[in-house]
Amino acid sequence: MEEVRKRENGTMENQIQRKPRILCLHGFRTSGEILKKLISRWPESVLEELDLVFLDAPYPAQGKSDVEGIYDPPFYEWFQADKDFKEYYNFEECLDYIEDYMLKHGPFDGVLGFSQGALLSAALPGMQREGVALTKVPDIKSLIVISGSKFGGSKFGLPKLAANAFSSPIKCPSLHIIGELDFMREEGEALLNSFVDPVVIKHPKGHTVPRLVGEDLEKMLDFIQKM
Repeated sequence: MEEVRKRENGTMENQIQRKPRILCLHGFRTSGEILKKLISRWPESVLEELDLVFLDAPYPAQGKSDVEGIYDPPFYEWFQADKDFKEYYNFEECLDYIEDYMLKHGPFDGVLGFSQGALLSAALPGMQREGVALTKVPDIKSLIVISGSKFGGSKFGLPKLAANAFSSPIKCPSLHIIGELDFMREEGEALLNSFVDPVVIKHPKGHTVPRLVGEDLEKMLDFIQKM
């Protein structure tokens, strides 16, 4: 009986001490390894609190990458769209790919996305709520959205599966990192209206993953503690 109690106590301690496991979705025509390098610039006080898992998108880049010559290939994209970003292709297949990875390597407590990965990440809780995506895995408990936007905004069309993703406010706790010089800044700010009590970090740079210092660092650490 005592041995059983010790095992149960050990299991409880492991559950209490386990770091939040976060699935990280990279930007358009980049890779999980590139996002990992960008995130690695964050302070150790943040990195040591999270179990970050970086996934490559399912499709090789179908055009030139903006980071070519800066980072090494291969480069990937999560799904494709027409030149106006109004019609999407391979979107359902992308969602199936992510769900399959989560089933095999989870459970995951949250999702972090940058750029195209953030566009996708922001819609996941709503699609999960509507029962059209990630139905075989636990509900996403938190989001970190970097240089994000939403489907159906002024720049992006609306995939059928995401049609009702933002039909009601997203209650999933979210942290949004927005650059003052980011070409997606207005879209990222508009996205805030779709979330209940979003936490916001603004930085002076553009479309990138910023370093975290001062008040921004405190906001991030506080968000992690509430996960």
